[in-house]
Amino acid sequence: MVKYRDGLGITADVLVAAGKGAKKTKIMYGANLSYRLLVKYLQETVQLGFMRLNSDGYEVTEKGQAFLEKYVDFSSRYSRLEEELQTATFEREILERMCQPLRNGKTRKAGGRKRRT
Repeated sequence: MVKYRDGLGITADVLVAAGKGAKKTKIMYGANLSYRLLVKYLQETVQLGFMRLNSDGYEVTEKGQAFLEKYVDFSSRYSRLEEELQTATFEREILERMCQPLRNGKTRKAGGRKRRT
């Protein structure tokens, strides 16, 4: 399954790609963006104070670094919660299948598979 990035993820990727300083092309390839999206996110990150433009290109500010640190923490917690939710959903499906009667009136055993009749 392909996971698409949201705006927060793209912003974080732009900041990572910019690192200690980078020009547009390096950021565009590093963040895997089209030129159109690069321009949009560069404008937004500068307006938010996450990056600034200097004579050598773009550089991440302290505010941008703070955002990136918080995003990394959030992202790892969010991934763990998604995994737990998938596990809980799977366990619920097993429980629901256990409560469904078979065609002959019996119920399924725990973890049992549906038999073909």
